[in-house]
Amino acid sequence: MVKPGQMAPLAITAYTAACAAGSGQAALAQAVASHGSGLQPLPAAPAWAGGHGLAGAWVGTLDALAATPLPERLAAWDSRPTRLAWQTLQLDGFIDEVAAARHRWGAARVGLVLGTSASTIGESEAAYRHLGTDGGFPPGHRLPRLNTPHALAAFVQQALALQGPAVTVSTACSSSAKAFGSAQRWLQAGVVDAVVVAGVEALSASLLFGFRSLGLVATGPCRPFDARRQGISLGEAAAFALVERARPAATPALQLLGYGEANDAHHMSAPHPQGLGAELALDAALARAAVQATDIDFLNLHGTATPANDAVEAALVARRYGANVHACATKGMTGHTMGAAGLLEAVLCLLALQGRGRAGSVHCAAADSAFGPVLAQQLRLQPAAGAAQLAASHSFGFGGNNCVLVFGQASA
Repeated sequence: MVKPGQMAPLAITAYTAACAAGSGQAALAQAVASHGSGLQPLPAAPAWAGGHGLAGAWVGTLDALAATPLPERLAAWDSRPTRLAWQTLQLDGFIDEVAAARHRWGAARVGLVLGTSASTIGESEAAYRHLGTDGGFPPGHRLPRLNTPHALAAFVQQALALQGPAVTVSTACSSSAKAFGSAQRWLQAGVVDAVVVAGVEALSASLLFGFRSLGLVATGPCRPFDARRQGISLGEAAAFALVERARPAATPALQLLGYGEANDAHHMSAPHPQGLGAELALDAALARAAVQATDIDFLNLHGTATPANDAVEAALVARRYGANVHACATKGMTGHTMGAAGLLEAVLCLLALQGRGRAGSVHCAAADSAFGPVLAQQLRLQPAAGAAQLAASHSFGFGGNNCVLVFGQASA
């Protein structure tokens, strides 16, 4: 029975992701188990940053995927982020699962919600670096379909042959987490019968030097919640999930139980000092899932490794979650993948629910003592085996765009 305020769980029938730590479910599970990191020192002159480096910075790149061109039928969309998206769609049979959903429901009844911060901005950066004598984009860089924030969603929609509604969500680091909320509302309203939820972010000069200008890029690999933390390490990723109306003949084990969104609008880039917006998002997610924070046994933290963000999130976790929750900060493994982070970290929750490893907090030697003894017990530095029963993921973006997701299994 659904309780007042509780939402009907959404079936997650397929998912996949690729990031610097691994591409596909098996590789990501192995990275979790080995406590490995995909972060590496930034090359001196990366092509994606226009040949400009940043001394001391570490990044998580997907150069191998980005080097593989698109098939001929999609060649007009060719760019680093569309290549990342296309190659990731091939993993874990995801593209075949979407084709089956398209056949099951009809192409017009399958929607797409894609979260991204920068979309294909790298193409626009390249155009501005090669302006013509008239001050306009030179031939070869006049690409209207790529010089728009909606380019990635339009590309994925065409690649998957979908005809339902397609939107782009761009709310900084919470983008692809908030995409689940849009999917749930569409399904509840009867607009569609299935939704591809996506998050795609490729590295670019705008991201690298934009965060450098804010003083947020760490020297060395990022160390979430560690006393030595200095800031973020950028990463790139693509992640996808297929959510559908539950099918009685094939009820899947994985479900989205609840989501919560809130915008505290405290500051353009800093969190509310008491985490009020983040806590509102948590309360809404728990209410929709009809569970308590103390019921959660696996928690993927936002954990940017910046002084202010980690301190605010640590206080929230210590006062709301149980002392025995397995809380982890995974950006030391993947890098901060911006608009793709919400869905990438949701994928790590799904792996934990399936008993494929509960991640540790890579590069964190010990929780900052300033956070107190409760957080020190909650924050797990090493991975653990065994399946989680209820998992939550935090995504807290610039401008106070906060989102919390709660996942579980049908059997639970």
